[in-house]
Amino acid sequence: MSERLDLTLMMTWLMLVVTGLVMVVSAAAALSGGPTFYLTKLVVFTLIAVTVLAVLASVPLRLWEVMHKPCILIAIVLCAVVLIPGVSEEVKGSRRWIDLGFFQLQPAEVAKLLVVIYIAGYVARAGDRLASRWLTLLKPLGWVGLLCAVILLQKDFGSVLVIVTLTGGMLFLGGARVRDFCVLAIVACLLLGIGAVLEPYRVERLLTFRDPWAAAFDGGYQLTQALIAFGRGGFLGVGIGEGVQKLFYLPEPHNDFIYAVIAEELGLVGAITVLAMLGFVTIRCCRLARDAVAERRVFAGMLAYGAALLLGIQTVINVGVNTGALPTKGLTLPFVSFGGNSLVVCSALIGLAIRVHYERRRIRPPVGNRPMAGTAPGERVHAV
Repeated sequence: MSERLDLTLMMTWLMLVVTGLVMVVSAAAALSGGPTFYLTKLVVFTLIAVTVLAVLASVPLRLWEVMHKPCILIAIVLCAVVLIPGVSEEVKGSRRWIDLGFFQLQPAEVAKLLVVIYIAGYVARAGDRLASRWLTLLKPLGWVGLLCAVILLQKDFGSVLVIVTLTGGMLFLGGARVRDFCVLAIVACLLLGIGAVLEPYRVERLLTFRDPWAAAFDGGYQLTQALIAFGRGGFLGVGIGEGVQKLFYLPEPHNDFIYAVIAEELGLVGAITVLAMLGFVTIRCCRLARDAVAERRVFAGMLAYGAALLLGIQTVINVGVNTGALPTKGLTLPFVSFGGNSLVVCSALIGLAIRVHYERRRIRPPVGNRPMAGTAPGERVHAV
């Protein structure tokens, strides 16, 4: 049994989760409730994440392939429920969470996982038509576009950006023609650009991103404090728990800007180590996807590609925001930032990847078998 599990991926996931536990406790030193409050909640979230990972690693992928169509509908309904008056409270001008009493559900996070399953199933079912018919390519975009419109009503532009990039990447890897992909990418960029400038605070973020020090106590405050944390960290850092920027200087030190806390307390070595572990998880999922596609298990391969894309996109955006390479945007660092929804969803992606590896080791179909959905990997899926 153990030889069928991807132990390297599981150990890397565990190291990232433990790193998150340690750094969240350190970052929460000056927050309301103190480190004990956040540690207790994070331990509960971690137990839930472990359970979800174990369940998804045990469920046959065939079940998700059969259920891929309802997944996008569930995502739309969940995100729409948040907008119903009385269901959620408005926080900082946005409605993103459903209060379940013991847990606050963020439907947009769950929607990301459901989009991965939906697009993977659609690509496996569409076959060669994805590369030859515009209508076949537009159909999933219509459903995802509706989902993004609902999420925009929640004032969650960051999740929309992630879902759009995720969907485009999966369709391209699934075999969409480069010409079609480029056209759709241009359209998506234009729509996202329009969405960004429609809200004054987004325009302010874009302007302060150019020169945050010119508005160091206004719109550029978050970024300048993060950059100060990076500067203080040096090569080896000031030590765990010894950081200063988390003490009422750096906003959301336990969540959006935890990478800056890592850089200050663990230095360049610690920051690169965390980034290397996240990079390894992403690359490992890509390799699992490549192997699955080579064996003509298209759905499994696209699931693993989706997991790699989602984890990679969120890592790039979070680290880019913390280092000033990208405009400020509230997205968590996978497995490390405080946030039960993000931890559970990211762990679910690892569970799916582990299942992809398990099924490959359990049954290796002969190379001559007929491809799934009547397609060959070289004809429809772009190898990476």
